[in-house]
Amino acid sequence: MIEFIAQNMAPIMFASLIIFLLIGYPVAFSLAANGLLFFFIGVLVSPYSGGSINLAWPLLHALPDNFYGTRVMSNDTLLAIPFFTFMGIVLERSGMAEDLLDTIGQLFGPIRGGLAYAVIFVGALLAATTGVVAASVIAMGLISLPIMLRYGYDRRVASGVIAASGTLAQIIPPSLVLIVLADQLGRSVGDMYAGALIPGIVLTGIYMLYILIISIVRPNSMPALPLEARTLGRGVLSLIVALLVTGAISYGAYRYLAPTQGDNADILGFAVGVIVIYVAAIVDQRLRINMMSKLAQQVVIVLIPPLALIFLVLGTIFLGIATPTEGGAMGSVGALIMAAAKGRLSLDVVKQALASTTRLSSFVLFILIGARVFSLTFYGVNGHIWVEHLLISLPGGETGFLIGVNILVFVLAFFLDFFELAFIIVPLLAPAADKLGIDLIWFGVLLGVNMQTSFMHPPFGFALFYLRSVAARVPYLDRITGKQIAPVSTGQIYWGAVPFVCIQVIMIGLTIAFPQMVMRYKGAAVEPSTIDLKLPDMPSLSPLGTPPTNNGAAPANGDAPAAPGTPDLSQPPSFGEAPAKPAAPAPDLSQPPKFN
Repeated sequence: MIEFIAQNMAPIMFASLIIFLLIGYPVAFSLAANGLLFFFIGVLVSPYSGGSINLAWPLLHALPDNFYGTRVMSNDTLLAIPFFTFMGIVLERSGMAEDLLDTIGQLFGPIRGGLAYAVIFVGALLAATTGVVAASVIAMGLISLPIMLRYGYDRRVASGVIAASGTLAQIIPPSLVLIVLADQLGRSVGDMYAGALIPGIVLTGIYMLYILIISIVRPNSMPALPLEARTLGRGVLSLIVALLVTGAISYGAYRYLAPTQGDNADILGFAVGVIVIYVAAIVDQRLRINMMSKLAQQVVIVLIPPLALIFLVLGTIFLGIATPTEGGAMGSVGALIMAAAKGRLSLDVVKQALASTTRLSSFVLFILIGARVFSLTFYGVNGHIWVEHLLISLPGGETGFLIGVNILVFVLAFFLDFFELAFIIVPLLAPAADKLGIDLIWFGVLLGVNMQTSFMHPPFGFALFYLRSVAARVPYLDRITGKQIAPVSTGQIYWGAVPFVCIQVIMIGLTIAFPQMVMRYKGAAVEPSTIDLKLPDMPSLSPLGTPPTNNGAAPANGDAPAAPGTPDLSQPPSFGEAPAKPAAPAPDLSQPPKFN
């Protein structure tokens, strides 16, 4: 029995961890306690393991190095987590989400499902600025859900749209989970952001396609915004003209900057166009010139600041100007400036943001410390080799591995959140993926899309909990229409999330089928056969301080003697004759050696 336990310590240890988690113990303490318990057991039974357990008491001395080394306390990459968390919470308190939802809702209001489109669009914008799921879901649940219910939206559709669009912060940079995945996979956060950008945009488009289909199949489930609710009036044509002018200015700036800025000219040209139209909209509104419609003015003025913040964070990272940690720091400063510009920055807001940031950062740090304790023992019992052999031996090679891993992560996402999955599961999967030749950035983005479902899984999805906390539980009287509005039940929230979970599963398949969506982070491939190396013509060598012989031209006859003073490069250099040394007398080997 002892031999069986000793030789199967890795699977027993992993199964015990799952049991601890299912019982309900905190993840950080489950990891650390499980690691220490099995370290003690492993040291006792190691003589019976046949060499498969490499644990000894002195190995515990490695724990301080693990805690204070580059993986935890000295890890610069993890500094981005508190920066982006602080930025997201300040932006949520600044009222940016409220302004965006009101303006974009009126822009899409005249069409069926307009409010749903607005929620998805704003969810993508908040994801690209905050990177925090809780802030996005709570903000949109408080602001948009009452409006959608007021104008007759189906409760399941409204709940599903809000929860799903909030989880876009999971995959669209600057996502917190992408930072953690990059750290656990040993890859650049900037590459992870670049790889996740297109899948995030595609997923947003699929959400909108689903709303389009539902608005056609069930038009009464999402009616258009009534005329009296469109306080900004009409003016879409004016907005289109403003966008065309912005495009023209951007193109002109690009052509002007291209000779000096190279590959960065397109981004800088776009920035010039956006700044010009933003200044024009503010001047038009303040001076009441009425060059733009009221709707166009509001859309430009409300939309440009978050876009500028996105450029400040992601643009500087993609241009190579700043690291993700530095980008997060700049984003935090930008969020404070935006909140101050709206008159909503106060000491209470900063205190709340700092408190929430400290809680989340401590949560991540404790899980990471527990994971280091667990991994010390798990690697000591060769658990990584057991997992690697188990995954590589799956039928179907690389495809079978990807399908099996995604099913495993999808099932575990019912019980674990994305931080727990990233710290527990990813370090076990990465070596096997690397051994199969899978690009780890692509693998990380694929896992990120899959882990996004952890927020949407009924009944344990955190996004569903966030929405449940702000959705009405009892009937209430609408302050605008004066009508009584029925509450939103928990079952309606769960059923509304199911179609979006299916969409996320489809997105996992698309990411596997079209890896170039992610692999574009490497840039265009270079064909070796097209590389042409040309060396400049070199004159023939001559002694130092003298001009080249015959102007560097080769002799007319290949057998012609070299010009006087020209060294013969076919022979090794000669440095003159060394003075002869007198020959040493031969030793007399018939006598013993003398040392005096």
